[in-house]
Amino acid sequence: MSIMKNVTLGQYFPGSSPVHRLDPRTKLLMAFSYIIVLFLLHSGAAYLVLAVASLAMITVSRIPLKLVLRGLRPIMIILSLTLILHIFTTHEGELLVQFWILRIYSGGVRQGLLLAFRLVLLVLATSLLTLTTSPIALTDGIELLLKPFRKLGLPAHELAMMMTIALRFIPTLIEEAEKIMKAQLARGADFESGGLVKRAKSLLPLLIPLFISAFRRADDLAMAMEARCYRGGDSRTKFKVLKLTVLDAYAWFVFLVVSGVAFWVGRVL
Repeated sequence: MSIMKNVTLGQYFPGSSPVHRLDPRTKLLMAFSYIIVLFLLHSGAAYLVLAVASLAMITVSRIPLKLVLRGLRPIMIILSLTLILHIFTTHEGELLVQFWILRIYSGGVRQGLLLAFRLVLLVLATSLLTLTTSPIALTDGIELLLKPFRKLGLPAHELAMMMTIALRFIPTLIEEAEKIMKAQLARGADFESGGLVKRAKSLLPLLIPLFISAFRRADDLAMAMEARCYRGGDSRTKFKVLKLTVLDAYAWFVFLVVSGVAFWVGRVL
């Protein structure tokens, strides 16, 4: 399966759902608040409430569930390592299994599952943000959120532009890496056999062309922006002005209700 198909971060899925029509500032702040809520909760039941809410959000956005879940495949190794490390290093709760010097406690299993579940919800939230928000809208939203800090000398427009370009080029670089890998495989390169050191050395023929291609794309983008008389955020006007609507207020109401229910469930159960 193509590497590109497994990466949802940075991709945009066009649509006209209520989630797509939300103001990008609302989605950015809600995603940030969602992450904070995730790290404040430490209950499986509370995470289950957030998981149901996330699935409902995906359904309302009319994005195929397979497309969103496909973004979890690249982090399966991280999820597995998180689970294994906590199972064998956390010695809390009841002893479940003992084999030689290895001991598995109920607290380690619970902690590993909770952190893995947290990572899954984190990826789902960030993927849903980029899948329902176009790069231009994302840039405008970040710029408006950072605008109050311009009085402190913060270049809000330039930072928003750089962050959006970096996010947008994640799928492009992965696609470029896939093309280079196929070209190297056709020339007899081997990326899978041997030990860890040998595999790391075999990636050099992949990394060098990828860096050269990335610098070339950055140079082409800079020349294209200069050719279109881009001079930063000063005195720039916008074709589409962002405005908060009743839909944004309703979304915040639903988010606060779900967060409150998650905290209540986490405290009771």
